[in-house]
Amino acid sequence: MGKATGFMEFERKPIADRDPIERLKDWEETHVHFKEDLVRTQGARCMDCGTPYCHTGMTLSNMASGCPVNNLIPEFNDLVYKGKWKDAYDRLSKTNNFPEFTGRVCPAPCEGSCVLGVIEPPVTIKNIECSIIDKAWAEGWVVPTPPADRTGKKVAVVGSGPAGLAAADQLNKAGHLVTVYERADRIGGLLMYGIPNMKLQKEVVTRRVKLMEAEGVTFTTGVEIGKDLPAKQLMDEFDAVVLCCGATKPRDLPIEGREFGNIRFAMEFLGPNTKEIWDIRDGKSEQFTELAKGKNVVIIGGGDTGTDCVGTSLRHGCKSVTQLEIMPKPPMERAPNNPWPEWPKTYKVDYGQEEAAAVQGDDPRQYLITASKFEGDADGNVKGVHVHNIEWVNDNGRFIPKKIEGSERVLDAELVLLAMGFLGPESTIVEELGLDQDARSNVKADYGKFTTNVDNVFAAGDMRRGQSLIVWAINEGRAVARECDKFLMGATKLP
Repeated sequence: MGKATGFMEFERKPIADRDPIERLKDWEETHVHFKEDLVRTQGARCMDCGTPYCHTGMTLSNMASGCPVNNLIPEFNDLVYKGKWKDAYDRLSKTNNFPEFTGRVCPAPCEGSCVLGVIEPPVTIKNIECSIIDKAWAEGWVVPTPPADRTGKKVAVVGSGPAGLAAADQLNKAGHLVTVYERADRIGGLLMYGIPNMKLQKEVVTRRVKLMEAEGVTFTTGVEIGKDLPAKQLMDEFDAVVLCCGATKPRDLPIEGREFGNIRFAMEFLGPNTKEIWDIRDGKSEQFTELAKGKNVVIIGGGDTGTDCVGTSLRHGCKSVTQLEIMPKPPMERAPNNPWPEWPKTYKVDYGQEEAAAVQGDDPRQYLITASKFEGDADGNVKGVHVHNIEWVNDNGRFIPKKIEGSERVLDAELVLLAMGFLGPESTIVEELGLDQDARSNVKADYGKFTTNVDNVFAAGDMRRGQSLIVWAINEGRAVARECDKFLMGATKLP
């Protein structure tokens, strides 16, 4: 332990964000560059406690508690404090294939279970992790390390999100010949087209992809398995198939007026926006569509995707933005039924809400509210959303929303974005291969084994577990690679 009294001497100081008004002028990341002295001081706050819940990766009350990839957090905190950045990078890369992704977009369940967080604000673990990997790239420590020997076994990975990339990376390290199939024109899945630039710059993604290519992974874009190429053909051409297709079927809102124009799923808004930005930067396009410009935007859904819609709409120059949340406003402090080390279900202001408040004067979220009807104009486009407040009532042990009479009103809306989560994987590959599904329509494959009912076919990530965190996707990608390697070789050395 580098600084035994560090947690008593230093206050929590996260890496600063750029000014909200300034960052609304571009699509660059919201954070400023880290300062080594600040990060080292923050590392000193780690207590090196005897029971470090931060890296346990448990699930408590159906929420992640601690790091699902079991990062050696106290160790790299201590090494950063001592200025041993290269050693810190070596520790971090033992457990996490892509810390530059998690260090930017993971919600940091590790911090929610930090022991220091019982009495003080937790250690800035996420910032420290991101700083380690950014310094590693800057110093040239991240270099291609192709396997010394090849097994001759071929594995197809379908989907290039965090689960697919982690699986491909690990299987390649084991010496297998790995081909990753992606239906989009660029590798990354939701890392590329689901998460906006201001949270995750795409150079960060493509840099890692190029490294994996240099290590021997083959990437094939613009090929949708089940449509452009039969899934059964993969089974004939490869020794194993690993499905990491995500849970990309969006939750709809089938209320009156749903047929009106300019009512879109969040990913139909966010994905094309990022693609246009990068097409312009790559010289493939000259026109940028500011779909929300001059419009009153209503976003239905209060999660991270809804926040991304807020930030993107503001950068388009929307007239106003409102975010509707059916759940109550979280408390400022942990509730009695949400004890440490559970994930703290407390009120948080993310980058999008901070930017909206800077422009509009207040948090754009409205709580305990639901939409009942869309209203359209003469051209067939949406012009308003009928909403009302609700309260959650106990109905024989099950809480259900109850309308509060007299709370009905209409919100102006020329663009409505549905950001209510995802229901499960799309059905194309599932139906072609005859894969068994669970009650939530996810592909049935036990955690720890990842084998489906079809020989030689594995499933992992959101496709198997349902919509979840990027860090759980990496966890499953690493784990399915281990099981696939064991299947191919009879044993495995993968962690």
